Amino acid sequence: MISALFLWLSVAGLALLAASALAVRSYTRFAKRARGAESRCLPRSGPQTVLDRLVEDAMAAHPGQNGLANLLDPRDAFAARSLSAFAAGRSLDLIYYIWKTDTSGWLLMADLLAAADRGVRVRLLLDDVNVQGFDLAFLGLNQHPNIEVRLFNPVRNRGHWVRRSLEFALGLSRFNRRMHGKVWIADGCLAILGGRNVGDTYFGAPGSGARMAQDADMLVAGGIVTQAEQVFDSFWNLGLSLPILTLWPSFRLNERRFRRRLLRHSASPLATAYRMQAVAGRGPADLLVTPLRWTEEVTLLSDPPDKALGQRRGPWLLDSIADLLRGAESEIRLTTPYFVPGTPGLTLLTDLAQQGRRVQVLTNSLASTDLFSVHAAYSHYRRPLLAAGAELFEFAPPARRLRRRDFLHSKIFLIDRSRALVGSHNFDMRSAYINIELGLLFREPDLVAELWALFDRQTDPACAFSVTLEDGLLHWNIVEDGRKGRERYEPEASLPRRAASWIIARLPHDWF
Repeated sequence: MISALFLWLSVAGLALLAASALAVRSYTRFAKRARGAESRCLPRSGPQTVLDRLVEDAMAAHPGQNGLANLLDPRDAFAARSLSAFAAGRSLDLIYYIWKTDTSGWLLMADLLAAADRGVRVRLLLDDVNVQGFDLAFLGLNQHPNIEVRLFNPVRNRGHWVRRSLEFALGLSRFNRRMHGKVWIADGCLAILGGRNVGDTYFGAPGSGARMAQDADMLVAGGIVTQAEQVFDSFWNLGLSLPILTLWPSFRLNERRFRRRLLRHSASPLATAYRMQAVAGRGPADLLVTPLRWTEEVTLLSDPPDKALGQRRGPWLLDSIADLLRGAESEIRLTTPYFVPGTPGLTLLTDLAQQGRRVQVLTNSLASTDLFSVHAAYSHYRRPLLAAGAELFEFAPPARRLRRRDFLHSKIFLIDRSRALVGSHNFDMRSAYINIELGLLFREPDLVAELWALFDRQTDPACAFSVTLEDGLLHWNIVEDGRKGRERYEPEASLPRRAASWIIARLPHDWF
């Protein structure tokens, strides 16, 4: 009986491996046929655009330097994107992990379409995992002759959930690799990169009922933008980035109907009021140039394209982060919404703490996180970090309207009050080994001080629990309605969340 069962399982396993190999081969052949024509970022030549004039005047006053500004306010982050699209006269090149079809998502789509109508070339690369089910909106954009939408590592079967699920299951190792970086490049002279996706959650727009994400972006001007363009081109022309129309070869959409739909969403009273509040009477110069601080010490960090193919021919972003942390002389502050360092990350942080560096980590609490399964994986790392002398804070601001609580989504690494890294890279195993990530490393005293003060505010007892280890037991130190206290269990998290988190924590956790 046992031998028969073993034989049956062996045959089933071999059949599954064979089916998976055939599926990968079939997809590879399809992707080669479906690849779009190679294209590059447009040169900054010809008539000057509005952005050219604004940025070049500022660059002339700061030769050899790059301009940087923190975009911490969610409405400023929306307005910077919208105004740069409004002022663009040549090109818009965008990469996003999530682009929601909600108030802010429709507004920025309308901005892209308006720019394309003026003759601006728009290239939009979206990770496919969050596009599935919303193809029509992006197919509508793609029909414009000046707009091309590509999907990163897409599922081939779009319309039938059974075939789509089967394709995903047989190609799990490939589909697990996602484009998590975010970048918005306007006319090759301004860029916005950081942790924000496109959606009401990230821009504080009303209407969808979404929870608010506290996030961080960087606005960048100068020569470093050329490097961002090169990174964009490397992923745009990668064989895993397929034109959306190749996945819908027989698709036909009425352009007038799409424009009416877009206008209905973007010109609604709610959307119009939000745009007016976000822009607040400011022009492109007010938000895109005036806030810039100029420095020579800026480095764009990016995972290489071969990471998306499961190859490692050279350093990845995680190697730069490890070098950055090892170079700390006294203090390290990490803000990461998803904190699953794995054995390598845990060893690095505990070694630094034991060597005398002050290591402080801010992540989401169980009460605030949007992914409690990841929080369950993080729970394994509390005790060893605290035992080594690191400090842990769990973000838990007071609940807002409808008892909804903000959650942390920014990814910020601060070193010795002098250097900062802002980007899309979480301190977890997915960002380290699977997803494609981007980041900006810089020295600029005012901007670093602003991020340092942000960490102080977010770890204040009114906004976060400090977690301590006493006699082998974890304690959450809380301040609530003026009452101070300590709890032995995840504070303010519902019983179902605690139960689910406890169960998931018993599963293998290194690859969350």
